[in-house]
Amino acid sequence: MFTLSDLVQPEKLETAYQVLTNKRNNTILGGCAFLKMGSKRISTAIDLSNLNLNYIKEQDGFIEIGAMTSLRELETHILLREQFNGLLPKAVSSIIGVQFRNCVTVGASVFAKYGFSDVITALLALNTEVELYKGGRMPLADFLKQPKVKDILVRLWIKLDTRQATYLNLRKSASDYSILNVAVSKLDNQWTIVVGARPRRASIAIKASAALSQRSLSDAEMEEAANQAAEELAFGTNMRGTAEYRKALCKVLVKRAIMEVASECK
Repeated sequence: MFTLSDLVQPEKLETAYQVLTNKRNNTILGGCAFLKMGSKRISTAIDLSNLNLNYIKEQDGFIEIGAMTSLRELETHILLREQFNGLLPKAVSSIIGVQFRNCVTVGASVFAKYGFSDVITALLALNTEVELYKGGRMPLADFLKQPKVKDILVRLWIKLDTRQATYLNLRKSASDYSILNVAVSKLDNQWTIVVGARPRRASIAIKASAALSQRSLSDAEMEEAANQAAEELAFGTNMRGTAEYRKALCKVLVKRAIMEVASECK
């Protein structure tokens, strides 16, 4: 449970940013789902609901997604269901329950850089950029490498292309976080392999992706790429699984995902 001393609902991003940076423990409120799970004292909470950041639209060759868009809207929006083999709806559809997905926002999910995030794993498999109020627009992969700073994630930009993609995960139960999640995509001859919930933050297996892009996709070559991804990335242990289990699981899920995308590209 969190407590707060004050709540503001600014109507301009500039005002929201000024309040955010005024004190160290002033905080942006997303859907508050994960704030409720911890214990935090907030001086001033900033609600972005009046900034019209709840939308999904096509613009200038991109899908633009406002930061206050809920995960449930990602799951049900017709544009996202029709693009990339429905990658984003598939990635969020297994997150806890509908009530939860109605609360959690895209901006909070991405800005927090959660290691268990299903959303970040899926977005990394696409050509995704984030737009920050002060930091500007940059590739999602670059944003994830930066240290956390006081800023506001305003929107996401996803390049509209002919990429084929899929998302897979394994959970102990429907209401639990992923033990491991995987997203794989292919655009022309370029493959992207992403593994998250390691339990570290999602990351692109760069060497395995590049190697797969040079292969003819025999069963042996797909298995080799999956094994390479498991060797390239680091895995850790927590209450949901050991590092060794996650590494073995990575090989299985990545190969299965490659096979799914390859079948869509025929």
